[in-house]
Amino acid sequence: MAERSTAAVDVADNGGDEPLTAKADEATTDGTAQAEDTKGASPKDTDNTDGKRSEAVPASPDLHSGHKLAGRYRLEECVTRLDGFSSWRAVDEKLRRAVGVHLLPADHPRARSVLAAARSSALLGDPRFVQVLDAVEENDLVYVVHEWLPDATELTALLATGPMEAHDAYQLVSQLSQAMAAAHREGLSHLRLTPGAVLRSSTGQYRIRGLAVNAALRGITAERPLRTDTEAIGALLYAALTHRWPYGDDAHGLAGLPKGLGLIAPDQVRAGVHRGLSELAMRALANDGATASRQEPPCTTPDELAKAVAAMPRILPPEPTFTAPPAYQRTTYQQGTYGRPSSHPSVAAQPVMPVPPAPLQSRTGRVLKWTVSALLIAALGLGSWQLAEALLDRSKGSDDTGVTEPNEDDKNNGDKPASSAEPLDIAGATEFKPDGSGIKEQEVPNTIDGDPGTHWVTPRYEGFANFGNLPQRKQGSGIIVDLGKVRDVSGVDVSMYRNGQTTTVLAASPDASSPSVTADFDQPIVKRTVSGSKLEEKLDKPVRTRYVLVHITELPSDGTGGYRGGITDISVLG
Repeated sequence: MAERSTAAVDVADNGGDEPLTAKADEATTDGTAQAEDTKGASPKDTDNTDGKRSEAVPASPDLHSGHKLAGRYRLEECVTRLDGFSSWRAVDEKLRRAVGVHLLPADHPRARSVLAAARSSALLGDPRFVQVLDAVEENDLVYVVHEWLPDATELTALLATGPMEAHDAYQLVSQLSQAMAAAHREGLSHLRLTPGAVLRSSTGQYRIRGLAVNAALRGITAERPLRTDTEAIGALLYAALTHRWPYGDDAHGLAGLPKGLGLIAPDQVRAGVHRGLSELAMRALANDGATASRQEPPCTTPDELAKAVAAMPRILPPEPTFTAPPAYQRTTYQQGTYGRPSSHPSVAAQPVMPVPPAPLQSRTGRVLKWTVSALLIAALGLGSWQLAEALLDRSKGSDDTGVTEPNEDDKNNGDKPASSAEPLDIAGATEFKPDGSGIKEQEVPNTIDGDPGTHWVTPRYEGFANFGNLPQRKQGSGIIVDLGKVRDVSGVDVSMYRNGQTTTVLAASPDASSPSVTADFDQPIVKRTVSGSKLEEKLDKPVRTRYVLVHITELPSDGTGGYRGGITDISVLG
């Protein structure tokens, strides 16, 4: 289950928190998830049921692998089935990508609230959250489609290996508090922010899944949602610092605190905990007031917590450790002892190689040497005589003026200037927008005007090099050049707006008409590379095409935590 939940589908979390509306549902139909115990959950969780534990919950939809929703979402594997809903790993056949799907009957008592929560979450559009892609009621079913992140790691798995380094814990609380503050400003709460709801990508960015939706699926509400989410972030920070869950019972694969001690500061649980982060965890957890030893006000909202993190001195990552290379061992040749024993006591004496006799010093060798010399002299004499005869014949064939007439081969095969690639005329250019929305379409003509002072430049994207990891930028962007007709293309010469952009140059097939997606460009000109200020390529064999795509998939950092790139000028060579 840990591997499946990494893909951002499993809302059961499997960490010790029972679905608060279905404690009696202790078995599942497919065995992929078990009902959980409320032990170890936040103390506020048990107050969030609002009397819904006794509501009648219909059975989860009886679907199977291979079933298709809306003619495009093919169900692959059931990850969770409990409390009247199920979660699946699926494939979006239209966009050819993996997705996650939550399913529940349309007559489920929480179907309306799940739809409302999913649609509200989808409007947020913040890349720090796992994005809701679709929310539909169809054929007596309600289903929510969201991103599937196969390369992300669940926080539960990260905590299972032990406490985090101070820098990693600092990044965790900083990113989570900022993300939840942004969500609360839009009126959205999570209410079930457990280690199973937090993912870390391969680039070190934290993503939160199940915003509003996980709570709606279980009917969880809270009188003070700001405080509930703040406490949850504090609990995650506490677990990251101590490798313990900050309550009396075990949960999420972590041991709880010793019985009878109450909530004690992380730096009292484990030695070496960063004092500033320890105080921050207590300020988020002790929402009724800070402890007497801290003298700091509590943080009751994610925004207050984010400001407290920003006020701390920045915690730098640990210095990388390098293993010293082995001591350099000089050879006996470098020590000047080749051919004689070494005087160094710790090095074994090298054997003295016998000096071979000089070659061809025997009587037979001398005879052979003189014979070869005689043959060489004879060959040189014969060659000189033949050369002189050829020169005399040529002089006889010349006219009285002494000018020799060139033969036909000389006339027809004289030196010709080597052909060089020349820029082809460009009829026009458009922005590459496979997902339908453009970026700076009014600046596209700047890429073919030959002026190094004009550019097509992307906006500044926060947090992620792949265009902010926005859903509408999954395939990146770039410029499509139209040559007006099918031509032989032998290379390209592209001036980039900034170094470090991950770029590919592709050509469409000769019969392509208005290509608009990556699959339409099936002839590579420049393979995927991190370009400098210039991107130049000359092909051994030209390709025939009318359309050339300069495709950018990742942008370089602008030095302030954002990412930005662009193109200055494009030349297509023929």
